[in-house]
Amino acid sequence: MREEKYLIAIGNLFKAIDLAIYSFNKFPPIQLGDDFVDFYKGLKNKILNHEKKFKNMTSHKYNIEAVFTYFQECSGPDVEEFWKQIKEAGLPYKRENKMVKILKRKKIKNDIEYDFVTDVIVPYQQEGMITEEEEILLKKYLGDFEMKRKN
Repeated sequence: MREEKYLIAIGNLFKAIDLAIYSFNKFPPIQLGDDFVDFYKGLKNKILNHEKKFKNMTSHKYNIEAVFTYFQECSGPDVEEFWKQIKEAGLPYKRENKMVKILKRKKIKNDIEYDFVTDVIVPYQQEGMITEEEEILLKKYLGDFEMKRKN
């Protein structure tokens, strides 16, 4: 049962990877070049050849994060095309605003969120996607998470 669930999840993720490559080919992101297509192809191959100990739903969450980070954090015609294709394919993924969830919860709950905030705090502030007050709160949440991780 658990293995079947994992295989379904991997199948869905592989479809999402194919849609990511399709979106990059249809609307090549200028700043990324061909490296991103190669990254997604390599990721698919890496997932296929994971050691048995990484073939589980816990490790799979990190694979999902690797596939979706760009499409959750960026914008542009490639990103819009990707989400359109995901919806049309009926895949079980949704576009989410992680920042809103973190700010509402008033804490960072795991390494994935920590990495996300670390990666986007400066660009989000520069682009006006978060206020100065939210930036201060996020820096506090980063510090709180670091302290929690130390203990």
